[in-house]
Amino acid sequence: MRAAAPPARKLIAVTVAVVAALAAGACSTDTDTGTDTTGATDQVAANSSLPATGTTPSLNPSAAPTTSAGPASAGPASAGPASAGPKSPGATAAETAKATGTGSCGRAVSSSPAAKVTEVKLGSTVTGYAGEGDTDKLPMAVAARPDGGSWLAWLGTGGKVYLGKLDCSDKLVGTPTSFTGIDLQDVQADATGGVLLLTRKGNCGSGPLCGGESSPCNTMHMVRFDTSGKLVWDRQVTNLSDSRDGYDDGARFVWWYQHHGRLATDGKNYAAYFGVAITVKNGSCVDVHEGDRMQVVSSGGSLVSGHKDAFEVGCSHAWTSRIVWDPRTKHFVTVCATDNDCRIAQPNPYRTVAAGTCDGTLFGGDLVLAKSKGYWTAWSQGGKVRLEHFSTGKADTTIKTSVSSAHPHLVSYGTGRMLLATGSGSGMAVQAYDSGTGKTVGGKLTVAVKDHNYQAFKAYPDGSAAYPAAGSTSSSIKIARILPLS
Repeated sequence: MRAAAPPARKLIAVTVAVVAALAAGACSTDTDTGTDTTGATDQVAANSSLPATGTTPSLNPSAAPTTSAGPASAGPASAGPASAGPKSPGATAAETAKATGTGSCGRAVSSSPAAKVTEVKLGSTVTGYAGEGDTDKLPMAVAARPDGGSWLAWLGTGGKVYLGKLDCSDKLVGTPTSFTGIDLQDVQADATGGVLLLTRKGNCGSGPLCGGESSPCNTMHMVRFDTSGKLVWDRQVTNLSDSRDGYDDGARFVWWYQHHGRLATDGKNYAAYFGVAITVKNGSCVDVHEGDRMQVVSSGGSLVSGHKDAFEVGCSHAWTSRIVWDPRTKHFVTVCATDNDCRIAQPNPYRTVAAGTCDGTLFGGDLVLAKSKGYWTAWSQGGKVRLEHFSTGKADTTIKTSVSSAHPHLVSYGTGRMLLATGSGSGMAVQAYDSGTGKTVGGKLTVAVKDHNYQAFKAYPDGSAAYPAAGSTSSSIKIARILPLS
């Protein structure tokens, strides 16, 4: 569900109570995206529209990171070899492991789901869970390496995002590196390193805004790192620059609005799908809206101009941006939760996957590949969790689970299975499902780690899945690993 606006902050340029209104059960109308079922509106002139700039976002040199790896480069000139990434573009982690013999950590295989929880001592402070709202900072994320180990990222203090390597036992090895960042979004890995998605400070400029007070205008970045966790390249995927500030017409940036995002890779390129602020000229001033954005970056760090799956803005207003690469169709597939007709939808163009209502409880879980074709997505409404199977647009199969939760998680789990996980008391409840039929597999498992609304499970080549959770101290993280199923 949408979190209320930060306290004591006026909505800037827009009184969209996208976040606050949805929490109260209201929806809103955007002149650029269509009409919803209630009368609440953004403060936008009736004849205003969202400009389709068609421009490729540029790198903001002033936002280059500092890290223990040395000074950052402003663009792809600093990139490593163009071959950075797995040798088999489009292959899933499990397929890569089967083909290369990698990915085996000797983890125990069981006939029913079993969990192992490991506490990782970091030596630095991790940002807390706070209110777990969609405008709150994301504390941590994990990524599966092809060799079966992990990369663990966490948001520290002092404007730093940390990155550490975990071995097969989910223990920290070596010395973590750090990158400049005020918010962490996701981390993904491949054979030669991986990519972080994080937020940095940007500039709002002078506006003028049509109303309200100024707010930070930030930028979203992909940061490529090598197998030592050191910087390779940095690419902005919003579009602020030396000549475009946040309050300039056509800007796409990170405001106080919901901006959580996810990464996916086709084995060569990386795609980022995230919430974004949208600046629109309104007479002599500008309004700011909220939507989402998907951009693709090459292995060398360049924006892939004109990529068939990328878009300037997809859903508006949007939250729970989810993305997966489908090697069968050779497409990045995305879904969002949106108050545009209050639904779970595929963006650009809108296609309804599942119809919901704007009662403040609509939440999109995660997106995974189905066994043969199509996809499964988990979502909740009124605390009731559903699984939907779809190929394009409207779902063809709906599983009304017996699970009661406001924030479901879904992840691939070996061959032909998936895991549905939800918060349960002080821990998490996990249930395996067949990713073809949607039927349950085995019994329900309870895992002794704290749930977070927006953190994600990740699938591993050996058929296990892992989740990062708050540790027993402010300088530790627990890794909950669901072991492979026979």
